[in-house]
Amino acid sequence: MGEKKLLWGYNKLEWSWIMQDWANSAFSLMITTALFPIVYNAVAEAQGVSEADSTAYLGYANSIATFLVGISAPVLGSMADYRGFRKPMFTATTLMGIIGVALMAFIPTEVNGSWILLLIVYVISSMGFSASNVFYDASLTDVTNRQRSSKVSATGYAMGYIGSALPFLLYIVGLLMIDSLPITMDQLIMIGFLGTSVWWFVFTIPYWRNVHQTQWIEPEANPLQNSFKRLGKTLSQVRDHKNVFIFLLAYFIYIDGVGTIIKMATSVGSDLGLGMIELVVMLLVVQIVAFPFSILYGHLATKYGEKPIITVGIVTYLFLCIFALLISAPWHFYVLGFMVGTAQGGVQSLSRSLFSKLIPEGENNNQFFGIFNVFGKFSSIIGTTLLGVITQATGNSLNGVFSIIALFLVGLILFRFVEVPQEA
Repeated sequence: MGEKKLLWGYNKLEWSWIMQDWANSAFSLMITTALFPIVYNAVAEAQGVSEADSTAYLGYANSIATFLVGISAPVLGSMADYRGFRKPMFTATTLMGIIGVALMAFIPTEVNGSWILLLIVYVISSMGFSASNVFYDASLTDVTNRQRSSKVSATGYAMGYIGSALPFLLYIVGLLMIDSLPITMDQLIMIGFLGTSVWWFVFTIPYWRNVHQTQWIEPEANPLQNSFKRLGKTLSQVRDHKNVFIFLLAYFIYIDGVGTIIKMATSVGSDLGLGMIELVVMLLVVQIVAFPFSILYGHLATKYGEKPIITVGIVTYLFLCIFALLISAPWHFYVLGFMVGTAQGGVQSLSRSLFSKLIPEGENNNQFFGIFNVFGKFSSIIGTTLLGVITQATGNSLNGVFSIIALFLVGLILFRFVEVPQEA
């Protein structure tokens, strides 16, 4: 780790890892949140699918992708522990996501039933995105030491927010200026899909060139079968490592609250009467605010440790949920967006770096991070379900916020029992 320091004190290896967050986060905002849902809903409804059905089918597609990656993540991580396996598996899943996004640009939306093809390609690209992150997260220990991991992880999340906001902002400018541009709306949509895939590919090149696996086990016969055996052993190790087990349980609950807010914020905003422009502004507020605060969280964690700073983030979420119950004007929603931005990246990034310190050092990083990603991938299942049930029962989406408050409270209580190992 003695390489020459570059911008902000990070070396070439660390920056190569950080820029992968910049690269793939464009998928999260441009595809998952913004461009694809708009295009898909328009195509589906134009072909006679009701608004309720199109939304439901998109939800099913997200669930399928989440479930498939969630159940396969531990096995993928276990196989990636073999020497020479991680980089090819990262490359294969990353290209699966990138090519899937590019293919969306060429699906003939005027052909009847094309909305189904859009969903299929979306599921494939989502699986590529999520699976590649299993290997990306595990490679944090390949690029830095445990003392610097919180700063590197936090800066990765911070750069991810900017890396997703820039193409999103450019696309919004294109939408606003479409009447003045020499292109049609269909061409702008095609540019949006292709631009996202090119962005993802180009900024992944530093990772491909410079990040290499430093901890491994030697390849053996029947790697898939042996991966399942080693996964079983790792699961038993999780039970043996009390801190790891308690942390994963606490993480699953509080990150469920974080995930629920990410996925349901725009829906609740629409219920409160916010229009498309206001929702777009709110998304940009979250992205812009999250950038400096993610870096700040990383610096604070270096000085005080991850645990107290993650606790601050969870408490921030508790306060903003309580504030959400008092919303009476649209501008209150922007305040919520600001508060979410201050905590979102920090809680996620420091949870990742803290987990890297809790697991035993050695050759099983991919397996442990595979299990970690299962908990992350299945986040928001409890919160979104409870929020939906309470909202339907009471007729008020804000009442569902009580369920999110409960998640943060339970997660916070469990997190207090996590013991962080002392470091020299």
